[in-house]
Amino acid sequence: MYSQTAEYALRAMACIALRGDQLVPTPVLASQTKVPVNYLAKVLQLLAQADLITGRRGVGGGYRLARPASKVTLLDIVNSVDPVQRIETCPLGLPNHGPFLCPLHRRADQAAAAVIEIFGSATLHDLVTDPMANRPLCDVEQTARLNMGGQFVALGAGATPAPAKANGAAH
Repeated sequence: MYSQTAEYALRAMACIALRGDQLVPTPVLASQTKVPVNYLAKVLQLLAQADLITGRRGVGGGYRLARPASKVTLLDIVNSVDPVQRIETCPLGLPNHGPFLCPLHRRADQAAAAVIEIFGSATLHDLVTDPMANRPLCDVEQTARLNMGGQFVALGAGATPAPAKANGAAH
Protein backbone atom coordinates (compact mmCIF):
# COMPACT_ATOMS: atom_id res chain seq x y z
CA MET A 1 0.00 0.00 0.00
CA TYR A 2 3.01 2.25 0.25
CA SER A 3 6.11 2.73 -1.87
CA GLN A 4 9.56 1.20 -1.65
CA THR A 5 10.84 4.64 -0.66
CA ALA A 6 8.41 4.71 2.28
CA GLU A 7 9.58 1.22 3.32
CA TYR A 8 13.20 2.40 3.20
CA ALA A 9 12.34 5.50 5.25
CA LEU A 10 10.61 3.36 7.89
CA ARG A 11 13.64 1.05 8.07
CA ALA A 12 16.06 3.97 8.39
CA MET A 13 14.03 5.65 11.10
CA ALA A 14 13.69 2.41 13.08
CA CYS A 15 17.44 1.89 12.87
CA ILE A 16 18.15 5.45 13.99
CA ALA A 17 15.61 5.17 16.83
CA LEU A 18 17.28 2.02 18.12
CA ARG A 19 20.52 3.97 18.52
CA GLY A 20 19.02 6.68 20.73
CA ASP A 21 21.17 9.82 20.74
CA GLN A 22 24.07 8.17 18.92
CA LEU A 23 24.88 9.45 15.46
CA VAL A 24 24.40 6.64 12.94
CA PRO A 25 26.65 6.93 9.85
CA THR A 26 25.05 6.41 6.43
CA PRO A 27 27.12 3.27 5.64
CA VAL A 28 25.93 1.67 8.91
CA LEU A 29 22.33 2.59 8.12
CA ALA A 30 22.67 1.20 4.58
CA SER A 31 24.11 -2.06 5.85
CA GLN A 32 21.62 -2.49 8.67
CA THR A 33 18.56 -1.58 6.61
CA LYS A 34 19.71 -3.33 3.43
CA VAL A 35 19.07 -0.18 1.40
CA PRO A 36 21.46 0.87 -1.40
CA VAL A 37 23.59 3.70 -0.02
CA ASN A 38 22.85 6.15 -2.87
CA TYR A 39 19.11 5.58 -2.56
CA LEU A 40 19.34 5.85 1.23
CA ALA A 41 21.12 9.20 0.95
CA LYS A 42 18.12 10.59 -0.95
CA VAL A 43 15.69 9.14 1.60
CA LEU A 44 17.71 10.67 4.45
CA GLN A 45 17.57 14.07 2.72
CA LEU A 46 13.77 13.85 2.61
CA LEU A 47 13.60 12.82 6.28
CA ALA A 48 15.86 15.75 7.21
CA GLN A 49 13.74 18.18 5.15
CA ALA A 50 10.72 16.97 7.12
CA ASP A 51 12.60 17.70 10.38
CA LEU A 52 12.46 14.06 11.45
CA ILE A 53 16.24 13.63 11.63
CA THR A 54 19.29 15.82 11.96
CA GLY A 55 22.65 15.06 10.47
CA ARG A 56 26.30 15.90 10.93
CA ARG A 57 28.81 15.56 8.12
CA GLY A 58 32.36 14.39 8.26
CA VAL A 59 34.32 12.01 10.46
CA GLY A 60 32.16 10.89 13.35
CA GLY A 61 29.07 12.18 11.55
CA GLY A 62 25.77 10.54 10.95
CA TYR A 63 22.09 10.93 11.70
CA ARG A 64 19.91 10.99 14.82
CA LEU A 65 16.27 11.69 15.51
CA ALA A 66 15.31 15.37 15.56
CA ARG A 67 12.69 14.74 18.25
CA PRO A 68 11.82 11.91 20.63
CA ALA A 69 10.68 8.65 19.03
CA SER A 70 7.42 8.98 20.98
CA LYS A 71 6.65 12.16 19.01
CA VAL A 72 7.16 10.63 15.54
CA THR A 73 4.33 8.62 14.04
CA LEU A 74 4.86 6.08 11.31
CA LEU A 75 2.54 8.23 9.20
CA ASP A 76 4.90 11.21 9.70
CA ILE A 77 7.67 9.08 8.24
CA VAL A 78 5.68 7.75 5.28
CA ASN A 79 4.22 11.18 4.48
CA SER A 80 7.69 12.74 4.47
CA VAL A 81 8.70 10.66 1.44
CA ASP A 82 5.46 9.58 -0.26
CA PRO A 83 2.26 11.00 1.24
CA VAL A 84 -0.70 8.66 1.71
CA GLN A 85 -3.82 10.28 0.33
CA ARG A 86 -7.47 9.37 0.43
CA ILE A 87 -9.37 9.11 -2.86
CA GLU A 88 -12.04 11.81 -2.88
CA THR A 89 -13.20 11.71 -6.50
CA CYS A 90 -12.89 9.31 -9.40
CA PRO A 91 -9.17 9.09 -10.30
CA LEU A 92 -10.20 8.51 -13.92
CA GLY A 93 -12.13 11.75 -14.02
CA LEU A 94 -15.31 10.01 -15.15
CA PRO A 95 -18.07 12.61 -14.86
CA ASN A 96 -20.74 10.05 -14.08
CA HIS A 97 -18.77 8.90 -11.00
CA GLY A 98 -17.95 12.27 -9.46
CA PRO A 99 -17.58 11.83 -5.69
CA PHE A 100 -19.19 8.37 -5.84
CA LEU A 101 -16.30 5.97 -6.13
CA CYS A 102 -16.56 2.72 -8.04
CA PRO A 103 -16.02 -0.49 -6.02
CA LEU A 104 -12.32 -0.62 -6.97
CA HIS A 105 -11.51 2.93 -5.91
CA ARG A 106 -13.80 2.75 -2.87
CA ARG A 107 -11.75 -0.20 -1.60
CA ALA A 108 -8.49 1.53 -2.46
CA ASP A 109 -9.71 4.53 -0.46
CA GLN A 110 -10.61 2.24 2.45
CA ALA A 111 -7.10 0.78 2.33
CA ALA A 112 -5.59 4.28 2.37
CA ALA A 113 -7.82 5.19 5.32
CA ALA A 114 -6.63 2.09 7.18
CA VAL A 115 -2.98 2.96 6.53
CA ILE A 116 -3.58 6.50 7.76
CA GLU A 117 -5.35 5.23 10.89
CA ILE A 118 -2.85 2.51 11.78
CA PHE A 119 0.33 4.41 10.93
CA GLY A 120 -1.04 7.62 12.43
CA SER A 121 -1.68 5.93 15.77
CA ALA A 122 1.70 4.15 16.03
CA THR A 123 4.89 5.92 17.00
CA LEU A 124 8.49 5.07 16.30
CA HIS A 125 8.82 4.47 20.04
CA ASP A 126 6.06 1.85 19.83
CA LEU A 127 8.01 0.05 17.11
CA VAL A 128 11.30 -0.16 18.92
CA THR A 129 9.95 -0.95 22.39
CA ASP A 130 7.22 -3.48 21.59
CA PRO A 131 7.85 -6.23 24.19
CA MET A 132 5.96 -8.83 22.15
CA ALA A 133 7.97 -8.51 18.94
CA ASN A 134 11.45 -8.85 17.55
CA ARG A 135 13.42 -5.63 17.40
CA PRO A 136 13.15 -4.02 13.97
CA LEU A 137 16.08 -4.85 11.69
CA CYS A 138 17.95 -6.80 14.38
CA ASP A 139 19.63 -10.12 13.82
CA VAL A 140 20.77 -12.27 16.76
CA GLU A 141 24.04 -10.39 17.30
CA GLN A 142 22.40 -6.97 17.18
CA THR A 143 19.63 -8.10 19.49
CA ALA A 144 22.23 -9.20 22.03
CA ARG A 145 23.88 -5.77 21.84
CA LEU A 146 20.68 -4.00 22.91
CA ASN A 147 20.59 -3.10 26.56
CA MET A 148 17.43 -2.99 28.64
CA GLY A 149 16.74 0.61 27.62
CA GLY A 150 16.61 -0.37 23.97
CA GLN A 151 19.94 1.29 23.15
CA PHE A 152 22.87 -0.38 21.46
CA VAL A 153 25.88 -0.98 23.66
CA ALA A 154 29.41 -1.22 22.32
CA LEU A 155 31.10 -4.56 22.67
CA GLY A 156 34.72 -4.53 23.75
CA ALA A 157 37.42 -5.98 21.51
CA GLY A 158 37.04 -9.74 21.37
CA ALA A 159 33.75 -9.67 23.26
CA THR A 160 30.92 -11.79 22.02
CA PRO A 161 27.28 -10.98 22.50
CA ALA A 162 25.18 -13.08 24.79
CA PRO A 163 22.82 -15.40 22.97
CA ALA A 164 19.22 -14.30 22.65
CA LYS A 165 16.69 -16.12 24.83
CA ALA A 166 14.63 -18.71 23.00
CA ASN A 167 11.39 -18.05 24.87
CA GLY A 168 10.66 -14.86 22.96
CA ALA A 169 11.56 -12.62 25.90
CA ALA A 170 14.62 -11.30 24.08
CA HIS A 171 14.01 -9.08 21.10
